[in-house]
Amino acid sequence: MSAEERRESVIRAAMIEFARSGYRGTSTETIARRVGVSQPYLFRLFPSKQAIFKAAADRCIEETWQVFDEASAGLTGEAAGVAMSRAYLGLVGDREQLMMQMQLYVSVFAGETADEDEIGEAARAGWLELFDRIRIRLGGDTEDATAFMAYGMLINTLVALGYPRDHRIWDGFGPPDEPQGEERDGEQGEPQGES
Repeated sequence: MSAEERRESVIRAAMIEFARSGYRGTSTETIARRVGVSQPYLFRLFPSKQAIFKAAADRCIEETWQVFDEASAGLTGEAAGVAMSRAYLGLVGDREQLMMQMQLYVSVFAGETADEDEIGEAARAGWLELFDRIRIRLGGDTEDATAFMAYGMLINTLVALGYPRDHRIWDGFGPPDEPQGEERDGEQGEPQGES
């Protein structure tokens, strides 16, 4: 495996471990063991635990945008919002992706209370970029982007609390397997829904 492939393996492993145990509760030894490398090798790829966490957080935010971007390609405004919302509901089955997001928010607070703001600065920059991409896709309105992000945070909260998708608390989101269609550039598009 090349160093770049190992680096990718470390980021993937870190996303899983940080999602499960948070920044403080995850050791670099645990990440190294999951990847199958030594800790010294891990630190040849990344200079610090903070750098590993930052790379995992950046990846998490970017992958979230990719889900939105793919679901709403060719759409704007309300149609884009509906497509992105449905696509995000499709992530409910990937608890680690959503819990990595939640751990990121908690880790920013924890880091700042320990005078370690490197994670916070990077997280705020990544989150703001995600917010702005969503705002632009929705048509540029900040209130629409705020409502969309609030919807996502509710999903994250329900997932974090462990509510199964068939629990009544999810009823406001519609049935999990409801067939849905979107108009794209004046044509009927493929059904949108959970993947």
